Amino acid sequence: MKSVQHIYTLIKKDLLLEVRQQYSFYGILLYIMATIFVLYMTIQEPETKVWNGLFWVIQLFICINAVAKSFLQETRGRMLYFYSIVNPRDFVLAKLVFNSVLMLLMSFLSLFLFSLFLGNPIKKLPQFIGLVLLGGWSLSLVFTFLSAIAAKAQQNAAIMAILGFPIIIPQLMLLMQLANTVFSDKTAIAASTLLLIVMLDVLVIMLAVILFPFLWKE
Repeated sequence: MKSVQHIYTLIKKDLLLEVRQQYSFYGILLYIMATIFVLYMTIQEPETKVWNGLFWVIQLFICINAVAKSFLQETRGRMLYFYSIVNPRDFVLAKLVFNSVLMLLMSFLSLFLFSLFLGNPIKKLPQFIGLVLLGGWSLSLVFTFLSAIAAKAQQNAAIMAILGFPIIIPQLMLLMQLANTVFSDKTAIAASTLLLIVMLDVLVIMLAVILFPFLWKE
């Protein structure tokens, strides 16, 4: 129970920071709306495969903008303070939960704007919403963990991009492959691919919980 209370308190802290630093949140919203509007002005209603590819690529860059600051915004003094009062596993789990929720909100917003400006070719909307939830969660987990690594590398955000893209590209390809099935009534979502993505997410959580305490000691 004490661990749950610590996680809740840390999530509340991150939420209050987002409320106070509204420029960061609104900056992400502006990025989403501007990017999708530019796509609309350029290609208007693309074919289904192009629509699907663009959607997931936009999700990737939204996640980088939304999650990259997760650990990079924490100063050395603040991290030392947190190190003295909370368990590192509670700290990283709170970051994973908060960034997952934030990314899910951004994913829903981008899906709404995509449907509004670029048309809605989706035949199986509930299944696609489920994939959006899973994809947003997957992306947020990976980049939250990479943000923690980058924060320990002298605040070098470039490391997050270098490490992140080789890891995230296979996940993106699997998500695109699954998402292609929602544009047709004839094909079904492959349960094995879905399970593989979930297992990769669980692996990332386990790695974060196991390795972050060692990162924090440095």
